[in-house]
Parts: sequence; structure tokens; C-alpha cells
Amino acid sequence: MQTITISLPEQSGLDPKQTVKFLASKLYEAGKLSLGQAAEMAGLTKVAFAEILSDYGVSIINHPVSEMKRDAEKI
Repeated sequence: MQTITISLPEQSGLDPKQTVKFLASKLYEAGKLSLGQAAEMAGLTKVAFAEILSDYGVSIINHPVSEMKRDAEKI
């Protein structure tokens, strides 16, 4: 896993662990990370990560409707 450093203003009051969970959630939402990759980044199991997604306004279902329709047609 690649490591990056982000400087946050002291006054922001942001908790580093919460910030990492937020970033992981948003990268998952954007399709940049899989659920497993995002969970690993956040330091959580897949189940625990899936449970916190709604805290950040992210849906566990992360597929475009067109893709879901195409997959449903295959059944």
C-alpha cells in the first residue's frame, strides 16, 4: 500500500482516523477503491467498513444503474 502525507490545519479539529475513514469512503464511492481496498485503508474489516459507509453518505451499492440492469438481464 502506498503512503501519502496530508497536512491539516490544527484548528480544523479533524481526527486523523476519522479523516482516513472519510477518504476511504469517498474513494470507494468514486470507484477508485474496491470495498476490500477501502476497508484495508480505513483499518477495518469489510463488514465494519460497510457499516460505516452511511455515516459518510455513501451507499454500499456502488454500481451504475446501467451496469445493474445489464447484470440483471443475465439472470
